Amino acid sequence: MSTTKTTSIEVIRGDITKVHVDAIVNAANTSLLGGGGVDGAIHRAAGPVLLEECRTIRNRQGGCAVGDAVLTSAGNLPARFVIHAVGPVWNGGNSCESELLARTYLKSLEIANDNGLRSIAFPNISTGTYQFPKARAVDIVLSTVTEFLRESRRISRIVFVCLDEENYQLYRKRIPM
Repeated sequence: MSTTKTTSIEVIRGDITKVHVDAIVNAANTSLLGGGGVDGAIHRAAGPVLLEECRTIRNRQGGCAVGDAVLTSAGNLPARFVIHAVGPVWNGGNSCESELLARTYLKSLEIANDNGLRSIAFPNISTGTYQFPKARAVDIVLSTVTEFLRESRRISRIVFVCLDEENYQLYRKRIPM
């Protein structure tokens, strides 16, 4: 899917720690100190420098709020940077989860844009352990990205990296290949 003449949107099934882009997005928790799933995999692959930078941010600002994001270097990853974005835990849809998920993706895109980054890869934020409904998340994400790209043309490549087949198929149905 090409939203503008200069931005390509791709969907792949695989490991986000292997993707060659300017920044990968980490589905972080509020502590920024690593965890399970994508967060743990990114921290393990990046090495100790990532944890140290996250500790510095945590000590400075007390972590990262849901719907917000912060930037670090990428340590041993092929990406140059990691954007740590904290998505919402699904609580039945009555706790502003949809708005918080949209804000999480928007904040990540803004950080990439503000730092002159041209390519970014996203995992499926909040759809694993945080149990956000996958189909609903895909709709929110694609709407948020499309709206962002109407205002900004700096980012030239967006990659959605799906670890599981269900998310991959949901994106494939919505993004022409």
